[in-house]
Amino acid sequence: IISEWMGYFLLFENMLNTVLYARDKWLIKDGVVLPDKASLYLTAIEDADYKEDKIEFWNHVYGFDMSCIRKQAMMEPLVDTVDQNQIVTNCQLLKTMDISKMSIGDASFTAPFKLVAERNDYIHALVAYFDVSFTKCHKLMGFSTGSNSFFQFSTGPRCKATHWKQTVLYLEDVITICEGEALVGSLTVEPNKKNPRDVEILLKYSLNGQRCQVARTQYYKMR
Repeated sequence: IISEWMGYFLLFENMLNTVLYARDKWLIKDGVVLPDKASLYLTAIEDADYKEDKIEFWNHVYGFDMSCIRKQAMMEPLVDTVDQNQIVTNCQLLKTMDISKMSIGDASFTAPFKLVAERNDYIHALVAYFDVSFTKCHKLMGFSTGSNSFFQFSTGPRCKATHWKQTVLYLEDVITICEGEALVGSLTVEPNKKNPRDVEILLKYSLNGQRCQVARTQYYKMR
């Protein structure tokens, strides 16, 4: 079974469930699903200019308070290409899915994260991206992992831009972080109950740093 099921944020539009249904109904024993593995990652970025222009803008629109629209804008993740120079922290693996073995419910999950600052900077948003791997190709090619080789591509900000770009989650707080300090938390991902093509994201984060102490929970919806 070969399918390009990936959406923005890997899981948007929920096409993975269709692949899993086809796998369970038609795939023979020792059959292959391609791609067979997918991994979701998280990092943090400095993005003052965009947040000021597109988010904080709503607090004062030509003298009018339109902060109610700002709340809506904050809830909607931005799909865009991130400059790798904006990255402030390490990249954290959130979830790896084995498409040949997983069940439908495995696409809903809660994953902890720990993002360690690589320099003194500000954090305005978290950024999610994904990799997919073809480890069951008949002709092995591409990346080498010990005795094995496989083909893989990434949608990360340090790789060539793709159709999927990256998914940006803007934070209510502007976080001041020092090199070596860690922003910790968890990300909960699940399909919307009324429209399973939409993705609901619950973010919890905290920092107990030298210049900033913060703890917050935010909710996002991709639709």
